[in-house]
Order: sequence, then structure tokens, then C-alpha cells
Amino acid sequence: MTLLRMKDLRALTDEELSRKIADIENDLLRERGVAAMGGAPPSPGRMRALRTNVARALTVLNERSHASAAPRPVASGRSRAA
Repeated sequence: MTLLRMKDLRALTDEELSRKIADIENDLLRERGVAAMGGAPPSPGRMRALRTNVARALTVLNERSHASAAPRPVASGRSRAA
């Protein structure tokens, strides 16, 4: 599995992104199961790519949730430095 590009992930809707995360996590679970049974995975780098893809997809979802949240209030004029 190749790494997903952020541009492609940002083009997906939230529902499609959630579905893609679930699919990737399912693949990752299967790969971990093979490794736990003592078998060598056919492609050792695939587990790393799957973890990276999940992280990238979750980053896009998190960016969207923070962008839709209300802006944080500005602190008062008082400085913390004494």
C-alpha cells in the first residue's frame, strides 16, 4: 500500500474519510495478527505505511474540527512576564 497524499485526503468528505480510516485500521489489524502468529508479513513496510495513512487521515479530520470550532478568546492585556 502506498502512502496517501494529503491533497487526496483533503478532497474527501468527512464520511468518506471515516470509512477510509476504518478500512485502513482493518488492514492494519490483519497485518498485526499475522505478525502476532509468528509469521513474517509479506511486506514489512506495509504496517508502517498503514499507520502513517491512519495518522494522516486523522490529522485531516482534526484540522477540520478545529477549523469549524469557534476562535479562542484573546487574553487580557496583562502580560505574564513580571
